Amino acid sequence: MFENPTMRKIFLLISLSLIGVGSIAQNFNLDSSLRVISIQKDSLLNASKIKRDSIYRSDLHKDSVKTNKEFADIIKWEKIKAVEIFPILNAGENSGVATVINPDEVPDPKMQYKLLFELTANNPDSTIKEINFGLVEVARILNLHVASGIPIKNIIPVIVVHAGALHALKNNEYFNKKYKSDNPNIKLIGELEKLGAKFIACGQAMTFLEIQKEMFLPVVKVSLTAKTVLTNYQLKGFILMAVDR
Repeated sequence: MFENPTMRKIFLLISLSLIGVGSIAQNFNLDSSLRVISIQKDSLLNASKIKRDSIYRSDLHKDSVKTNKEFADIIKWEKIKAVEIFPILNAGENSGVATVINPDEVPDPKMQYKLLFELTANNPDSTIKEINFGLVEVARILNLHVASGIPIKNIIPVIVVHAGALHALKNNEYFNKKYKSDNPNIKLIGELEKLGAKFIACGQAMTFLEIQKEMFLPVVKVSLTAKTVLTNYQLKGFILMAVDR
């Protein structure tokens, strides 16, 4: 193309320069792209760190609030326990009564108080060795009435039991077969019996749970169904009180 040696050299130098410029441009574009990717990566990492730190601080705050509330509840409950009384039955701290000085409203102590308790729930396995919480509530309600000035002789408790709560009425032999433990409810049931409480079990629930009458403590009576016991006693003037949580 170029016969003149000098011209060939000039053309070669120009070609090499253009190639170098193109290579530099390509490297520049590649470096720029890498920098953009690196910046985006750093931005995402920073955003993730900020979000993580925010969640961490939020969790710490929640834990702190929860801990403070739990501690405040413990302190409050300890103060209540220090002044609570058990005028007729002591079935543990949840059956006590907080004293109230000179209440304005008081019940008539001369009236007859017919109380119909409906008990359905059994303790979960984790607390099965503790007194049935429904029976504890029965004790608390009786304590509340006596603490209000009502003589225990004027209180007539009837306790209707169905569903899982039937297990709480079992004698030690059958309770032990099911839970590998003595029945913690026997003492309280005996104390309630002495106060005149009547225990009535639902025959329908017994059939469903495969419980026979001989599995119960002697104090327990059996009805065809808890539903008719509930209606019958309410028509007789008993006040229905559901005691399960």
